Amino acid sequence: MSDSIEIISWNVNGIRAVANKEALKWIDERQTDILCLQEIKATQEQIPDDLFEKEYEETLVNSATKKGYSGTAIFSTIKSDFNAIAEHVDTTLEGRIVEAHYGDIALLNVYFPNGQKNEERLAHKMKFYDDFLAHCEKLREDGKSIIICGDVNTAHTEIDLSNPKANSKTSGFLPIERAWMDKLIEHGYIDTFRYVNGDEKERYSWWSYRSGARDRNVGWRIDYFFISEDLCESLEDAFILNDIKGSDHCPTGIRISL
Repeated sequence: MSDSIEIISWNVNGIRAVANKEALKWIDERQTDILCLQEIKATQEQIPDDLFEKEYEETLVNSATKKGYSGTAIFSTIKSDFNAIAEHVDTTLEGRIVEAHYGDIALLNVYFPNGQKNEERLAHKMKFYDDFLAHCEKLREDGKSIIICGDVNTAHTEIDLSNPKANSKTSGFLPIERAWMDKLIEHGYIDTFRYVNGDEKERYSWWSYRSGARDRNVGWRIDYFFISEDLCESLEDAFILNDIKGSDHCPTGIRISL
């Protein structure tokens, strides 16, 4: 691996829609070593060739069995020495995880479930959360350092969304969901954006398409990079690219020396 790499994560809300808008062309202007996408809503064969001109060494795709739904992908300039889709966590085969190992580093690109549909779906989300944490802990026991990125579908604290009180009973900001994020941090995983930027307010990664929410910056920070605490000294930067349009989410990223 190079001394310092940039990893960017983005929920694109449809990779073909993003391609039609030419909304990933900015990748050609950045030195992004690993690009992690969520909610691609496509199979590997359906991913357009003209997303960007940059050539990646490896493309890893996990598509949902249900067509045009969910799905995750990693584009990397570094070839992984192991990759998987963690079916035992994503039991409904919704294409929610791509896991790639680079030496002692395990990178997990994840599109966590949304719990807003009904109680059953919320229960599924919470089980996914717990199974995912157990999976990460097993990787750590095996000697791996962990990088987790993606759409967590929960805002962690009150400064992570515009209207905390109004959303206190909405999935995505329920006490049970936020408590899991507390648990993740208690297990030694670091919220990289907060680690680098402290309690910076009004920094969001998702805005509803309704009522001009993005223009007014009425948003939620639900897209995260977590790293295992042993990587803290290697973390150089953590950022949100809120100027990039093309989805209801914007990209987030880290720069880390490995």
